[in-house]
Amino acid sequence: MSKPPTRTIIALGAAAGLVFVVAFVGVLAVLIRNAPEREPEITAYAHGTAITVRPYGYCTPLMQDCRILPERGGNADVGSIFSRLPCGESTPDCQIGKTVRLEVPAGYPLQMSLPKQIADAPWIARLVYTLPNGDTVDRIVSRNDYPKGALNLTIDSKPEPELRLIGVEMQLPILAKDETGQEFYLPHAAWSISTL
Repeated sequence: MSKPPTRTIIALGAAAGLVFVVAFVGVLAVLIRNAPEREPEITAYAHGTAITVRPYGYCTPLMQDCRILPERGGNADVGSIFSRLPCGESTPDCQIGKTVRLEVPAGYPLQMSLPKQIADAPWIARLVYTLPNGDTVDRIVSRNDYPKGALNLTIDSKPEPELRLIGVEMQLPILAKDETGQEFYLPHAAWSISTL
């Protein structure tokens, strides 16, 4: 019995390797296609610390199929549109969203890195400041206040001597109507950061 030539052995090895690579790529493509879609996350950074901010609330733009809703009973969800929504039957894995904490010392900026899904959307950010007497002041910034498609935002923690940043809520708003036909905006997705 004679040995097969070296070229035949190399050709058979290469063919087997090619079959393995094609099968691996096919399985990988199916896994990626069937992977659950993840909600966009924001990265927040201040004074040497970076955190990942998962959504506080996340529903479709039609306010259906909510996958993340705020924790019930906390002060953070009082008056929130999300506090009145149930998790959808089609989303049994609905999760609890929470406000994340990132210490931002007065005078240091809060920097936020946005994924493209948020940066390209018509977003608004509600900045909450406190006065020395404990009263709060809200300021709203939007995508229109930054260059188109900006992926990085810088928020001043002390824009005026008496103001101190205590929180930021990034929102993706939709236009809605109440029973009387009055139009208003409400968020279908929100990310919440406490900066104290």
